[in-house]
Amino acid sequence: MKNPWTGPAAGVVFLSLAGATGAVEPLTVTIGVAGPLSGPQAAIGQDAANGVQMAVRELERRNLRIDGRPVRWRVDIQDDQSDPKQATMVAQHFVDSHVDGVVGHLNSGCTFPASRIYARAGIPSITGASTDPKLARQGFATFFRIIANDDALGAGLAAYARDVLHARSVAVIDDRTAYGQGLADVFAREARARGLRLVGREYTNDKATDFSAILTRIRGQRPDVIFYGGVYTQAGPMLRQIARLGIDAKLLGGDAICVPTLATLAGDAVKRARCAEGGAPLQRMPGGVAWKAAYDRAYGAAAYQIFSPYVYDATLVLGQAMVKAGSSDPRRYLAAVRDIGIDGVTRRAIRFDAHGNLVHPAITLSSFADGIKKTIEVREVE
Repeated sequence: MKNPWTGPAAGVVFLSLAGATGAVEPLTVTIGVAGPLSGPQAAIGQDAANGVQMAVRELERRNLRIDGRPVRWRVDIQDDQSDPKQATMVAQHFVDSHVDGVVGHLNSGCTFPASRIYARAGIPSITGASTDPKLARQGFATFFRIIANDDALGAGLAAYARDVLHARSVAVIDDRTAYGQGLADVFAREARARGLRLVGREYTNDKATDFSAILTRIRGQRPDVIFYGGVYTQAGPMLRQIARLGIDAKLLGGDAICVPTLATLAGDAVKRARCAEGGAPLQRMPGGVAWKAAYDRAYGAAAYQIFSPYVYDATLVLGQAMVKAGSSDPRRYLAAVRDIGIDGVTRRAIRFDAHGNLVHPAITLSSFADGIKKTIEVREVE
């Protein structure tokens, strides 16, 4: 497949030659990496690509051997453009290229079709970002998620709206993507279960920038909280328009708006935002502080967004599962992934349940006081 992106990360081949001069022929292991590397979500895609490449350098540093053989680690990074159709092309490229495992995709809408392709091929895939609960309900033994899902995020945000913001009414907007609609549905359900009144449900798309018609209708309903199921590229201008229309409501959203770039897009209106993301803040992750310092040295502090620590750990999980099984053959090492139990940057003793979800994930609620993302609360989900 022709790579649709020509930036510095796409199609990178990163080789570890550790031990290659020994008598034993090195084993080449290829990890496929997929995410949006072009378009409006390119920042989070590049951040994820950076995280995987950092993990490969760590695997190289450990001089790991698989069945007694030294390893050449290769990374095949592909741009799915946050487009489900493109994601299927990328997934088929990985299958045809015989990659040994996949880290990705980021968007739930891309992970849905891609996960089916990986399942048919028997290739383990670990997403560090796709949070739609229905992904795990497909029953694919090859699917794993190393971050909390929307059930946890939606419930946490609904509880925060009621218990901390003392909201009584909410309006919900979503972008009609698998991620946005799924998260909005969860929040609406959880909000009603907690006694909040749903006064409006509106829809947009993930390319829109003008929300004036939607917000004008919502203004007449006078909600205490507006929930947006979508990504930061729309949440930023939406916040500006909420402020301009004089709507006195906080904007809540999930992990896809919980990025530093939201403050740049929203300006002073970002102070209205509250968001939830899977995992703990970097400062509270077991290896977060040291890892972030290494990330900044490699790529610069401005490159960091949100998902790179999770895809870093996902890459380590795949590599260590191969070592444990003594094989890079997906059919042989797949069983080792679920109960791998390794300590990562994001958490200790990483394990997955029978559906591929992370066992006991954490969620973090954040605000953007003075334009800087700050932690409000961290919760572990049972």
